[in-house]
Amino acid sequence: MRQLALAILVSAVTAAVYGPIALLWWRRARVRGQMLRLVAAVEPEPYHMALLRQEATEAAAAELVLGGYLRIDEEGAAFLTEQGRDPARAPAHPMPAALLEAVRRHDPEPVSIGWIDWCDDGYLEQRGAYRSERDALLPELPRMPDRAGNQFLACCSCVGIVLVMFFWVLAGALLVTGRPQGLREWACAVVAGLGLSALLLAEKAGRVVRERTECGDPLGDLVRSAPHPAFAALDEEQRMLVLRSIGDRHTWRGADTVVHEEADEEDDEEDDEWLDDKVWWEDAYEYRATDEDEPEDKGPSSG
Repeated sequence: MRQLALAILVSAVTAAVYGPIALLWWRRARVRGQMLRLVAAVEPEPYHMALLRQEATEAAAAELVLGGYLRIDEEGAAFLTEQGRDPARAPAHPMPAALLEAVRRHDPEPVSIGWIDWCDDGYLEQRGAYRSERDALLPELPRMPDRAGNQFLACCSCVGIVLVMFFWVLAGALLVTGRPQGLREWACAVVAGLGLSALLLAEKAGRVVRERTECGDPLGDLVRSAPHPAFAALDEEQRMLVLRSIGDRHTWRGADTVVHEEADEEDDEEDDEWLDDKVWWEDAYEYRATDEDEPEDKGPSSG
């Protein structure tokens, strides 16, 4: 009788524990399949993919260099070519066109691509508008069901684990201390033992479910799958110059350099004035000291 009751109770508790795990498997597998189907249907535009990788400005600069609109010197300064200065000529895509327009605003002063990428308001506004337009075309991916961040479910899980462990210890003690009599009781004891063993593996089963239904970041993997065609078409020297210019945010600032130079000249003039005053006082001190020493030198000679 004890073995029959234990078999029924252990089977019920095991079903109660593995039921949510099976439901979680079904929900996560369903969401994973839906997510993969949505991402497989996405055909992102190359500049949008580069923008999601934070490499859109590099790709636009590469296209301008390949198209003959832009020249970058060894120090990372960007200059317009004759073709780049022609207002009737511009790339068809809005991203390189916006970058070319930003460089034209600073012409003939040199400017770095990195400074435009961080500080040029017009370029930043056009890039933001393009990203908003392209992001609106992406599908809304479903969220994978997870209990992370839900305090109520976390507390319920902790309480459930404590109750299951208490039941496991109690049922195990009753199963070991009772000796089965007959085939039916032995069968019930085996069923109870298998149920208790399954309860020990419940935590591992939940972990396996999450690992096998995890899909990672399929959209991010798609975005990182290949570089922009224009950047990939650069040779080694051109790629080095583009990266040097994109990494320089302070040296070349286009027309803004004039303002900083004027401020530096004013500071230099103030320093020069202070230095002149210092020299004047030093000269005056030396002149006064010489003046005081002259009578002492003339005294003995007059006697």
